[in-house]
Amino acid sequence: MIMSRIQAAPDEAQGNLTDRLLSGLPAEAVLTDADVTASYANDMASFCPAGTPAVVVLPRTVEQVQHVMRTATELRVPVVPQGARSGLSGAANATDGCIVLSLTKMDRILEISPVDRIAVVEPGVINATLSRAVEEHGLYYPPDPSSWEMCTIGGNIGTGSGGLCCVKYGVTAEYVLGLDVVLADGRLMSTGRRTAKGVAGYDLTRLIVGSEGSLGIVVRAVLALKPKPPQQLVLAAEFPSAAAACDAVCRIMEGGHVPSLLELMDRTTVKAVNDLAHMGLPETTEALLLAAFDTPDPAADLAAVGALCEAAGATEVVPAEDAAESEMLLKARRLSLTALEAVKGTTMIDDVCVPRSRLGAMLEGVERIAAKYDLTIGVCAHAGDGNTHPTVCFDAADAAESRRARESFDEIMALGLELGGTITGEHGVGMLKKEWLAREIGPVGVEMQRAVKQAFDPLGILNPGKVL
Repeated sequence: MIMSRIQAAPDEAQGNLTDRLLSGLPAEAVLTDADVTASYANDMASFCPAGTPAVVVLPRTVEQVQHVMRTATELRVPVVPQGARSGLSGAANATDGCIVLSLTKMDRILEISPVDRIAVVEPGVINATLSRAVEEHGLYYPPDPSSWEMCTIGGNIGTGSGGLCCVKYGVTAEYVLGLDVVLADGRLMSTGRRTAKGVAGYDLTRLIVGSEGSLGIVVRAVLALKPKPPQQLVLAAEFPSAAAACDAVCRIMEGGHVPSLLELMDRTTVKAVNDLAHMGLPETTEALLLAAFDTPDPAADLAAVGALCEAAGATEVVPAEDAAESEMLLKARRLSLTALEAVKGTTMIDDVCVPRSRLGAMLEGVERIAAKYDLTIGVCAHAGDGNTHPTVCFDAADAAESRRARESFDEIMALGLELGGTITGEHGVGMLKKEWLAREIGPVGVEMQRAVKQAFDPLGILNPGKVL
C-alpha cells in the first residue's frame, strides 16, 4: 500500500534530482558515481534485497537534512536514512531510485552536562566515542551493542538497539530523553525533554525510537547518563549442558542479584571464537556463562553467583582476578558473531527474545532445528534478558544450504513466538522480519501501526518497504 504511492526516480529525472539537491548542499555532499553509490546499498543482513540508489547525500547540518526532505517530497522520491550500516535486518537497504541519506558526517557531541546528566549529540556519533567522552566527566552511557566501535547513536535509536549491559541498565530507548526529528516534508519537530521527569503529551520520543527511519530523520538526541560505576569483574562458569546454564540464569535472577551483564555462549560459539582468535576458551564445555558485577564489592557478588552456578551443575567456576582478565572474557563474547561468520562465510543472525524462564526451552529448540536442517547454528545470548542470538552459518554459494538456512531462521522465530517471546529484542524488523511482525502483533496492531505511518509520512517516502 505504501510502496504504491511512490515511484523510483526515472532516469530522465536523475539530473533534475541532483540539481535540486545541489541547490542546498555542497558538491562534496552529493555522490552520484554509480560505483560509489552502490557501496551504500545495504547493511549487514542476509537475504534482504537491495536496490540501486539514485544518489547518496551526506549532510552536515539540520538545514541540509531539511533541504533533502523538502526536495524528496516535491519530487516524490523515496529516502533511505543510514548510519554505519552495521544493522542486521535490512532496515538500511536502498530501494531503486532512492536518495540514500547517510548521517555519518553529523558526528558532533554538542554537550555533556554532569549536573543534568545528559549528553546532546548528532546522529552520526559513534557509540564508543560517546561512551569514552562522557567517561572523562565521571559519567556512563550504558547501551553498548557488540558493534559499539562502529555503530552510530542514530542507528542505535533507529533500531532500538541493546547490548551486553541491558540486564542491569536497560536498552537504548530508556536513555533517549528527547529528539529533534526532520519530518518527511522537511519540517523540524522536537520531542521529549532535557529534564529528569516529564509527561507532557503523547510520548513521541519513544515512538520514534525503534521506527527505523520510517517516521522521520533523527538529527539530534538528548541522552540520559549515569554516574560511572566501579570497574566490573567477570566470572566464567562452564556447564555440561545449555539447560544447566539456563537453570543457573534463572537461579541468579530469582535470587535478586543484579549483574551488570549475564551472557551465554554455547559450545559452537566457544569453538568458533577459539578458532578465530585462539583465546583458549574451554571447548569441552557445552555452555559458557559470563556474569559480571560493577558493585562496590564485586568479588562477594561473584562468589554468591558462583555458588548458584555450582548448584545448577557448573563443572567449573572461575572468577576473573582483575580488570584485564575480565576484559579478555568480554572480548571473547564480543567476537562471537564475527567468529560464527567465519565458520561458513555467511550468517543469518536472529535476535529472538523469550521470557527468562523459557530460555532453556529456546536453546533446546534451536539445537533440534540445527539437527533437522543439518546446519551449524551457534547461540550466544544476553541471557539475563532472555535475548538469544541463534546464528545460522551457511555457504551462500550453495543454493540448497541457503534455502535450509532461511527455513531454519523462520522456524527459530516461530519457536520464539511459541515460547511467549518476540521476533526481535534489539535488531529491529527492517525487511527481514516484516512478515513475522504481522504475525506477532496481529491485524489490529498492523492497522494501527499503518495509521501512525500514514500520519507521519502520507506519501510513503520514508524508508519504504521496511517494518510494515
